[in-house]
Amino acid sequence: MDDESTLYELEFPVPHVSGDEGDGPVLVHALEGFADAGHAVALAAEHLRDSLESELVATFSADDLIDYRSRRPTMTFSGQEFTDVEMPSLTIHAVRDNAGRPFLLLAGAEPDLRWNHFVEAIRRLSDHFNVSSVVGLNAIPMAIPHTRPPTVTAHGSSPEMLGDLPRWGSPLKIPGSASMLVELRMAQHGYTTAGLSVHVPHYLSQAKYPAASATLIESLATVTGLDLPIGALENAASTVRTQIDTEVSGNAEVEAVVAALETQYDAVTRAEEAPSLLASDEALPSGEELGAEVEKFLAQAAATGEGTDPVDNGPEDPSDDGDSPGDDRQ
Repeated sequence: MDDESTLYELEFPVPHVSGDEGDGPVLVHALEGFADAGHAVALAAEHLRDSLESELVATFSADDLIDYRSRRPTMTFSGQEFTDVEMPSLTIHAVRDNAGRPFLLLAGAEPDLRWNHFVEAIRRLSDHFNVSSVVGLNAIPMAIPHTRPPTVTAHGSSPEMLGDLPRWGSPLKIPGSASMLVELRMAQHGYTTAGLSVHVPHYLSQAKYPAASATLIESLATVTGLDLPIGALENAASTVRTQIDTEVSGNAEVEAVVAALETQYDAVTRAEEAPSLLASDEALPSGEELGAEVEKFLAQAAATGEGTDPVDNGPEDPSDDGDSPGDDRQ
């Protein structure tokens, strides 16, 4: 047995993933970790699985892919004994959109180890299921305000697939991720690939930010033609927006930072140069000023101990950064 096939276990019987016309499914990869500001990728994947019909297709071996000492699993202690553990998981589900069209959703913890073997396993599974295209979801912190709609930049091997979505527009060298490697290698193997990166207000990158998740799914629907729901995420985004506005209101320093970001955002939007959010000529507070105010904001949010979970509408601190996935292995 080859190394790649030992990385995952297929369900039996394997769910049917071909369309009515016999066409292959889109593969959507939503890996948490390196590029998941605002937990937008994790929230988007959870929303798709929970709001649409889905079946488990394959489970990857966390023992082979995850370094537990760098991302230690959360364990529950009763005061006398250990009662539970939340192990990281990485799975593929077959999901059907609102119109019944199937797609594959690879979601969970970004692998720490064996990236090349992991990507080769994805390629083999894609060949097996006759995958038509591959789309990755990412979320990155940016200097944008929470008072404006999240923006998206796109990249990939097919300009036609990306349509009118904004591009980065200039060459970059950046630290790699497993998601980026999937996009690169799959394109090299002849697959049509795309990547969608939603922008999250940098001062909320550790909080759950469902507005970004809704934008990601809306953009995913645009590039794939899938009919995907976003209503629950939009409702959650409205709730979170109210929470943030309450925290910001009355804090002159934070309000000034948000106002400066609004000025920059609006100027860029008017000029239709969304990618230039990376480097604008608009005057902004210094890095030290931003950092200080962000720290104040997050500290104040944590101190209140009040919040609403953006998906479940249960109690949660809006600055909570813990979201360890459970273990779906069979």
